[in-house]
Amino acid sequence: MVRRVFFSFHYEKDSVRASQVRNSSVTKPDLETAGYVDAADWEEIKKGGDKAIKKWIAENLKNTSVTAVLIGTETSNRDWVTYEIKESYNRGNGMLGIYIHNCKDFNGQTCAKGENPFGNLYITDEYGNKTYLSELYPTYDWVYNDGYNNFGDWVEEAAKAAGR
Repeated sequence: MVRRVFFSFHYEKDSVRASQVRNSSVTKPDLETAGYVDAADWEEIKKGGDKAIKKWIAENLKNTSVTAVLIGTETSNRDWVTYEIKESYNRGNGMLGIYIHNCKDFNGQTCAKGENPFGNLYITDEYGNKTYLSELYPTYDWVYNDGYNNFGDWVEEAAKAAGR
């Protein structure tokens, strides 16, 4: 089954690396075969301020079943990534993290591995026990775990884990 995926990442720092994941569909017959839909231009959206960004996030989360958090060096410190993870959780999306630090930029350079952004967030049960989202959602390395060939399986597993 084809799943619609929302991609969350640090736009300013990781857009080149993130595009390698998001644009892997170029070699597939179409976007649906690749398993996701593309997103709008972040720079234009930012000009509208926080309200416009929240609206864009809500619109792009519609009809998605999975959120893929593309993890670069600074992703876990980004307020909008945190917001997107929380909104995805509240909507019941399946989630997964994909480390992209081993993807090369335009200069052929990789970057330092960032912290897992799921490790910053937790849910609390009725007894006050915390469960960190890093315990609930898997992470993969795009390069070492062969994301190009395995991404569809990862998405399907995340969707099924969320009951979607």
